[in-house]
Amino acid sequence: MQVEFLGGADEIGRSAVLIDGSLLLDYGMASESPPQYPVGDVDPDAVVVSHGHLDHVGAVPALLSGTEQPTVHWTPPTRELALTLAEDTLKLHGGSPRCPFTENDVRRIGEVSATHGYREPFEAAGYEVTFYNAGHIPGSAHVLVSDGETRLLYTGDFHTDDQRLVSATSDRPAADAVICESTYSDVSHEDRGDVEASFVETLRTTVWQGGTVVVPAFAIGRTQEIMLVCAAHGIDCYVDGMGQRVTEQLRHHPAFLRDADAFRGAVSNARFVDGRDGQRRRIADQNAVVVTTSGMLSGGPAMTYVPAIADRPVNTIAMTGYQVEGTPGRDLLETGSAEIDGRVMPVSAQVEAYDFSAHADREGLLSFLDAYRDSRLLINHGDRCESFARELRDDGHDASAPTLGETVRLS
Repeated sequence: MQVEFLGGADEIGRSAVLIDGSLLLDYGMASESPPQYPVGDVDPDAVVVSHGHLDHVGAVPALLSGTEQPTVHWTPPTRELALTLAEDTLKLHGGSPRCPFTENDVRRIGEVSATHGYREPFEAAGYEVTFYNAGHIPGSAHVLVSDGETRLLYTGDFHTDDQRLVSATSDRPAADAVICESTYSDVSHEDRGDVEASFVETLRTTVWQGGTVVVPAFAIGRTQEIMLVCAAHGIDCYVDGMGQRVTEQLRHHPAFLRDADAFRGAVSNARFVDGRDGQRRRIADQNAVVVTTSGMLSGGPAMTYVPAIADRPVNTIAMTGYQVEGTPGRDLLETGSAEIDGRVMPVSAQVEAYDFSAHADREGLLSFLDAYRDSRLLINHGDRCESFARELRDDGHDASAPTLGETVRLS
């Protein structure tokens, strides 16, 4: 089995791994400016997608423009999330060189899609493939690939602790080799209960003092997690942006949620915003909590809410996700100002950051990999892959960090 790393090697974004030139695991894009896509030309017989985040699925429609389209395998939630992301990419970049696919390519997804549940083996490009719950977002999967001689586990993104939205990964299928993400290989997450308690206190205090809280949140996963937190603590919230559509989609996949009843309660607790007739500005003037895209302040309804509340110290902007370097969200955390809609805006509102990560931290990664001491480890999806691989070698693992474009032979 030969494994070629077309993206996600010593980087976060544009994940893509090609097996024997025929089976493609993920095909994502990095939302930089301009967007970055996997390297090399590929013509796979089949594609298997680990989960519905842009950096793992964002470029899949580009594979469907030829006369022979590969079958795309994923879980039911991942299929719906992929379509949402593709349509959003077309809206932002369609018709420009920044977008490698067309509306026709997106429409073809329905013709080539094959959905599978967890622990249901299926055939793809001549390999036996099985999905296991990865505990990252609804529908996220570890991908086990077997050619009859070698078993390769591709972890995708995963979490070893429960979230309100999804349960932690607990499956450790036997594998000869593991391609493992390493996003937080040098970070120990704060206890989730403590993070949640601090976050809730900020929301309550700000509203009690007469302020408004804007919670920038990723549309997929994070928006729904924050909705569940608010509902669990009796806090009313507005929800705006693409997270509304994602929330509605996830309602149709209760089997992929940790607690479907709690999720229904969170949806009932939230008030969805349609943005008509100045509704957003009126909400910003209330003592309210608003959960909205984008999570890094790079677009979406946040472009209305943040300027509307920025000049009052009684208000709060509560960041809930990792802020990539160079994004307005990162600038806001580091400098107290951010470029919003083309102009640098000083922010007098309080700015707080909360670690609601959906990835395993250092301890989680090490505990997961402890089950694979007899396996070959290939470390990817991180910005310090080689140093983490070195630490694993020092601990007795057979570990390495492939480089972009490198081909690794497993057998």
